[in-house]
Amino acid sequence: MDLQYLKLDVDKNVATVTLNRLEKGNSMNPDMLREIGDLFLHLSTREDVSVVVLTGGEKIFSAGFDLDFVKEITKDNNDAFVANFWRTYRSIRFCAQPVIAAIGGPAMAGGFDLTQMCDIRYASERAKFGQREVVLSIIPVLDPLWRIIGFGNALDWALSGRDIDVQEAFRLGFVHRIFPEGTVLKEVTGIAQRMAAFDRATLIETKRLSIEGLHTSLDSSMKAHEWLFKNFLGSDENHRRIDSLLEAIRSKKK
Repeated sequence: MDLQYLKLDVDKNVATVTLNRLEKGNSMNPDMLREIGDLFLHLSTREDVSVVVLTGGEKIFSAGFDLDFVKEITKDNNDAFVANFWRTYRSIRFCAQPVIAAIGGPAMAGGFDLTQMCDIRYASERAKFGQREVVLSIIPVLDPLWRIIGFGNALDWALSGRDIDVQEAFRLGFVHRIFPEGTVLKEVTGIAQRMAAFDRATLIETKRLSIEGLHTSLDSSMKAHEWLFKNFLGSDENHRRIDSLLEAIRSKKK
């Protein structure tokens, strides 16, 4: 796949997708959005990818949509652009594999929305976030944000249009861990590789169950887990990993 606005590296079953438009603050024009969507749809089908890391590097994540393009859009010609960025958002949120955001710097507006679509978010000390849509008379994304930080907190962020520092994002559970400036990508790569060493099918089904659980009753969610547990317990891969764990435990006791 030819990539103009992204970099892709696949190593140890981890695909690292790097936004690569630094001269524009990794702001996203229609071609870049389309490229992100295409790539995530492609990665979802790759058997050699168990975990995906999405990053903008150590200085910035993304400034959002390219406003030089957006200012030329009118209400009667916005269909293609709206469909394009929602396709991109959905390609990340519903990617088969777990997606981890490695946020080295500001993630604003549409860039902030990209981080919402990831399953886990790790950030640098210099990261900050902001939904600036209300400032521009645009409706901000509230879902999945409210599912992550709660309804009232999501409204506060969306309606205030203010910048959110990484400590507040961590306190509310949007960011899961904070790393020193300049180290987030290295740290997240290590986390992703350890995760990718687990059974790929287990990772994929765990993510799928977590998404479906948001939309079903507790009883239905528990029944779905029961069915999945039954289909993995006693498998050859399950037995292989039990043997490996027991061997490691016994070795430590010697």
